[in-house]
Amino acid sequence: MMLKDMLMIFLGLIILILGVLVGVAFLTLLERKVLGYIQIRKGPNKVGFIGILQPFSDAIKLFTKEQTYPSFSNYLVYYFSPVISFILSLMIWMLIPYYYNLISFNLGILFFLCCTSMGVYTVMVAGWSSNSNYSLLGGLRAVAQTISYEVSLALILMSSILMIMSFNMMKFMIYQNLIWFIIIMIPLSMCWFSSSLAETNRTPYDFAEGESELVSGFNIEYSSGGFALIFLAEYSSILFMSLLMVLIYMGGYELTLGFYLKISLISFLFIWVRGTLPRYRYDKLMYLAWKMYLPISLNYLFFYLGLKIMMFY
Repeated sequence: MMLKDMLMIFLGLIILILGVLVGVAFLTLLERKVLGYIQIRKGPNKVGFIGILQPFSDAIKLFTKEQTYPSFSNYLVYYFSPVISFILSLMIWMLIPYYYNLISFNLGILFFLCCTSMGVYTVMVAGWSSNSNYSLLGGLRAVAQTISYEVSLALILMSSILMIMSFNMMKFMIYQNLIWFIIIMIPLSMCWFSSSLAETNRTPYDFAEGESELVSGFNIEYSSGGFALIFLAEYSSILFMSLLMVLIYMGGYELTLGFYLKISLISFLFIWVRGTLPRYRYDKLMYLAWKMYLPISLNYLFFYLGLKIMMFY
C-alpha cells in the first residue's frame, strides 16, 4: 500500500511539473500577445493557429542551440546555478493545497519563504560565476532588491497569518467563505502585488536585467539551455505569485473555473504593468521598500494583532 501511495505521489508530481511547464509556455505567449496589442501591433501569429505553437518552437530552438560559456567563468557553478534556480521554482509548487494525492503542508507559508530566500543565492552565484562586470553588477542589484522586498513580503504575509492563526494554506479558503481578504486588506493586498512584482524582477523593478542600462544583467553570459532555464524559473514564479495572491486575498483554493480565471487575471496584471509603467530609479526602489512598505506592513501587523487580541477577550 505504501509503495502504491508513493507511486501516486510521484505521478502527481510529474503531472504537476508538466502542468507548470505548459502553463509557463502559454504565459510567455500571453505576454507577447498582450504586449503586442499594447504597442498596437500583432504578437506571434505565424507558428500554428494564431501563434499558439510559438512557445514550443522557442523551447526547441533554445535547447538545441550550442551551449557556450565564457573561458574565465567558474564553470561548474556557472553551469548549475540556472538548474538549481529552476528546481527551486518548481519546488514551491508543492505548496498548492491539493484535496488529494499530494502532500498538504501544515507549515506551507514558511516553506514558501525558505524557497524564495534560496532563490536569491542562485541569482547571486549566476552573476558572480560568469566573471563579467555587467553580470556581477546585475546580480548584486538583484540580490539587494530581492532581500529588501522579502522583508515587507514576509510582514504582509504575517498579517494574513494572524487572521487565520495557521501556516496551512487550506485554512485561507475556510476563512474567506463570507468575505475575501482583499476587501478588508486593500492597502496590504496592493503592497503584496507590488512586492511580488519586485520579488520576481518584473517591470517596473527589473534591475536584475535592466536591458537599457545593464546589458541584460546577471544572465548576460547565458545562452541556449541556461538562459531558457532562468527564463522558465522567472515565469513559473510569476505564475506561483499569482496563485498565492488568489489563495491569500481572493477566496482561497477551489477547483472551479473562477479560480483559474482569477489566476489568469493576476498574471495578466503582471503583463499589463510591464506594458505601461517605466522602470523605477534604483534609489527610489529601495526607498519604497524600506520607508513605505515596511512601515505600512508593520502598522497593519500591529492593527490586526490588536484586533485578534480584542476578539479573544
